[in-house]
Amino acid sequence: MVQAYILIQTEVGRAHDVAAAIGKIPGVIRVDAVTGPYDVVVLAEAHTVDDLGGLIVSHVQNVTGIMRTLTCSVVNL
Repeated sequence: MVQAYILIQTEVGRAHDVAAAIGKIPGVIRVDAVTGPYDVVVLAEAHTVDDLGGLIVSHVQNVTGIMRTLTCSVVNL
């Protein structure tokens, strides 16, 4: 399994709605609304890097209210 943190900037006032919608996507492990330069942080998991990319591009980025995402892959050092 591969995991990544997805840092999300939303439209003003949309963080709650975005977090709720993303929480329903299969492969999403955790969703938190946060303060700072990002509004929502997501931990997602998939079987392969390609599957993870598909999850992000086809599902997460299609949620209404998202302006920008930054994906940080988890590495096991």
